[in-house]
Amino acid sequence: MNIDFANLQFQYQKYKVDIDKKIQSILNKSNYIMGEEVVELERSLEKFTGSKYAITCSSGTDALLLAMMAVDIKPGDEIITSPFTFISSAETISFINAKPVFVDIEPDTFNIDANLIEAAITKKTKAIMPVSLFGQPADMDTIYKIAKKYALKVIVDGAQSFGSVYKNKTDSNHGDISCTSFFPAKPLGCYGDGGAVFTDNEYYAEKMKMLRVHGQNKRYYHKYIGMGGRLDTIQAAILLAKLPHYKKELEGRRKLASNYTTSLAHFLKTPIIKPSVLSAWAQYTLRVDNRESNQAKLKEDGIPTAIYYPMPLHLQECFSYLNYKKNDFPISEKASEEVLSIPMNAFLSDDQVNYIVSKLKKII
Repeated sequence: MNIDFANLQFQYQKYKVDIDKKIQSILNKSNYIMGEEVVELERSLEKFTGSKYAITCSSGTDALLLAMMAVDIKPGDEIITSPFTFISSAETISFINAKPVFVDIEPDTFNIDANLIEAAITKKTKAIMPVSLFGQPADMDTIYKIAKKYALKVIVDGAQSFGSVYKNKTDSNHGDISCTSFFPAKPLGCYGDGGAVFTDNEYYAEKMKMLRVHGQNKRYYHKYIGMGGRLDTIQAAILLAKLPHYKKELEGRRKLASNYTTSLAHFLKTPIIKPSVLSAWAQYTLRVDNRESNQAKLKEDGIPTAIYYPMPLHLQECFSYLNYKKNDFPISEKASEEVLSIPMNAFLSDDQVNYIVSKLKKII
């Protein structure tokens, strides 16, 4: 059976007419940078999320940089985040010469353990960066209480969670600034790099609009040191074609996740989603023993899998200067040895799902 991990080609064929039409429109107009489709997409994202301001940008990584620049993170400042995530979360903190401070994760959700954050706060702490890993927002209520107590900013790394919900508000509507990615394999992806930042704060919004175009407040006049962080118009057009279908795709992802859990929970460690949350289900991630051998068996059966993430950030060579060591964050380290993600997208057929489940039952 031919199974695709993300089904991007199937999705393209499904929306091909609209996508091709929008791309051709850009080619006909040749408005490749900051065309009207960029503004149209931002208004559509605001409507979808309920966030007051949506500002598109060149990637999820650049979204994090824009957010930290907007709240005026300085060299030597500390930002608390998770060691079990993609490197962008901590990499961007280091890139602007601030210091990532890691806190271990919850064993069930893989998200930062909010109850451990307060103990990591110092006089240099300026922000908390929770990551909505695999599509599920973190414990935002606890994080907000801590942030308020210590006057800290909250920057949500929602690169994997666009369309998720925490207590009746979308993930994009949480934190001082929320960031997302439109990398092709994300739940809502374009056909290159892309991202967005969301905020209800007008000052941050206006500042990030300038920062993404080299700090300009008008052409060739620069209020800030900024960056080349724009979303190109073709990517905006692709997202405009896909966004109207996104709610239905999210429903499909949630239905698939429910089917997986119902079928697998009695003999595998399946994902735990908290009652206050609707996940975007960027990945469906199991915990397994003998991961490599089981992954190889699944590959023989034509089932693609992925490992997010085989080494936590505190053990990465590039962060050796932080002087963390093995066993500093044991829950993250154990997760990195056990996690295995199976196909997750809205276009898997019932036969494909049944096949995946049957093979998992045989080998694990």
